[in-house]
Order: sequence, then C-alpha cells, then structure tokens
Amino acid sequence: MAMSETGPVRALAVRRLRLTAFRNYPSAALDLDPRPVVLTGQNGAGKTNLLEAVSLLTPGRGLRRAKTQELDRVSPDGGGAGSAWAVAGTVDTATGPVDLGTGRDPEGDRRVVRIDGEAGRSQAALGEHLSVVWLTPQMDRLFQESSGERRRFLDRLIYGFDPAHAGRVTAYDKALRQRARLLKDGTGDDTWLGALEAQMIERGIAIAAARRDMADRLARACTRQDGPFPGAAIAVDGDVETWLAELPALEAEDRFAAALRDNRRRDAEAGGAAVGPHRSDLAVTHLAKGLPASQCSTGEQKALLIAIVLAHARLQGAERGAGPILLLDEVAAHLDEARRDALFGTVLGLGLQAWITGTDAGVFGALGGRAQYFEVAAATIRPAG
Repeated sequence: MAMSETGPVRALAVRRLRLTAFRNYPSAALDLDPRPVVLTGQNGAGKTNLLEAVSLLTPGRGLRRAKTQELDRVSPDGGGAGSAWAVAGTVDTATGPVDLGTGRDPEGDRRVVRIDGEAGRSQAALGEHLSVVWLTPQMDRLFQESSGERRRFLDRLIYGFDPAHAGRVTAYDKALRQRARLLKDGTGDDTWLGALEAQMIERGIAIAAARRDMADRLARACTRQDGPFPGAAIAVDGDVETWLAELPALEAEDRFAAALRDNRRRDAEAGGAAVGPHRSDLAVTHLAKGLPASQCSTGEQKALLIAIVLAHARLQGAERGAGPILLLDEVAAHLDEARRDALFGTVLGLGLQAWITGTDAGVFGALGGRAQYFEVAAATIRPAG
C-alpha cells in the first residue's frame, strides 16, 4: 500500500487481462502484479490496443471512442475473424478482486457487460468497480479541439468519484436527441416535449453541478506548480453552470426550463438545443503565464494535462482510498527528462498501476525494477528480458 500526501492509497490494478478477437489480437493473455506496466515495441505492434482493452473495462467507448463493431479483429489479409470481440479482466479493487468482462453481442452490435460472471445492467455498472484515466497523443490538442472533447475529458475524471455520472450523461444525451427529432419532425405536442425537457433538466442540472464541483476541486489542487508541471486555473463555462453559481438550484432549474421552452422554434431550425450542459466548456489557464491553455505551447499544454491528471489521482486516492489506473500512450517519449522523472515518481509514490507505452525502452530507466516490462510485436506479448 502506497502513501499519498494525505494518507494510504489502496491502488486499483488489473491482475489478469484476456482478449479474444480484439483489434489485431486473435487472443492474448497477460498476468500482472500491481506495479506499473511498461509496453515497448514498434508502432503498429498492438501496444495501444492493449491500453484500449483496459479502457473498455469502464463505461464509455474507450480511449479511441470506437463503435462496438469496429473493435472486431481484422486479419492481416484484411478479412474478418468471424467472431465477436471480448475483453475480460480480474481487477483488484478497494473491496477485493472483481472479474469484469465486456464485448460485442454475437447476435448484433450491442455491447454486453459481465461482472463476476453475471450480466451487468449497463456499462455504468463497470464504473462502480474500476476507474481509468488516459492520456494519448491525440489529446495533445485537447485545448484546441472542440469543446466536446474537453467535456468528455472532465466527465472521465468525474467517473472516478461518481460512477453514476456516466448514466446521467447517457440519459441526458438520449433525451436531447429525442427532443431534437420531435422538434425537427414537428410531431411532438407540448406534453411530450415537456416530458423530455423535464428529463433534460433533471439530468442536466446534476451534470453541470458535478462538473462545477470537479473543476473547483481540481482548481484548488492545481493552484501551485507541481515540480516541473505548471499550476493551473480550472473552471467550467456555460449557462447552466453560471445559473447554478448565482441562483438556488430550484431557480436554476426554472431558468433552464424557460430557456428550453422559449428556444423550441430556434432549436427546431438549428437542431439540438441552444442551451444546456452539452454546450459547456472546460477552461484551463496556465497560472504562471496567465494564458489560456489554448495559447500555450504544445509542451506547456501537455504539461498542464499531466498536472491535472496527477492532481485528480491524488484527490481520488485521498477521498476514495484508491487512485485510478492511468493509461499513458506514448507520453514519456515527448517529455523532457525532468518531467518524465517527475511523472514516474508520482506514479510510484501514489502506488498507481500505470500502463505506459513506448518504442524506446531506454526512456523508462527511472522506473527501474519497480515496474513490469513487456515487449509487443505483431500481436504477441512476452516479458522483456
């Protein structure tokens, strides 16, 4: 058991991982201990696919946001493998080991979930057992991409504290789509639209409140520079969040309801909804420079992201007694030595199981014997020796 600044942290860890017909793997098996997992090999060997498999043991579409049917194995000659993909893992949790499994229903494109051998009621049930946060090369542009990417990043951080948040986001998005369809078709009466808007308000207020709370806690944790990682100001910008900050919750609900009702004609023409937490954005500022993250250099943006992820890991360890699993895809290769060593030092100090990929085994020297190493080549995994 590792120690954080506020006490002991009981780490989450994948102890066994099994893949079937997943991406480039006909099958694969990994047996592990709680230490960080280092995966080295050439590009295209299947390292990121292993991280993606772990990410699918939590709610959502994983670190690539792939559709369920896109994860089936494709053979080297371009043909399909003929069977549905599956990922299974035995995970150490705060309450003991749990067997988690997910995959495509062979009868269709629906994703199924199993927990300790029993069918899970939904993907959200996975979040009650495992928390996973990732950084990938594609996220280097997070502060310049659409606001939707930043909302998803923040929501992923919230899942580690409130697994039910995933279900609320899914329910809100479903009601939003149904309302938009009714408005576009002109087939919905006020009662029907009102019922959908009531669902949007209930879930939307809860979503906005959770995002504000997470941003506030992260902001407090990131007020000072953390070694080579910069301090950051963090907030959520959006109408609903502003109402929650300025008004009692019931008045914020009324304001949201009035906005949805008054904008029906406009929303019918434009599609979607002009107001709601689906329009909010995560705002991050580099404190030392006083610059929005979008105006910082690429290296500074990556350092800000890492600072936020590490602050989140500390918070989760302190508040829930178990830090998340980190998936760090090709992160180390693009950091200078000071930041790389600081990242590895924090991972080790918090007792986190981080899955880290790279093509150059030399960049992981600071981990020494405190990690477990594997070589990946052509969908084959073997211990590095």
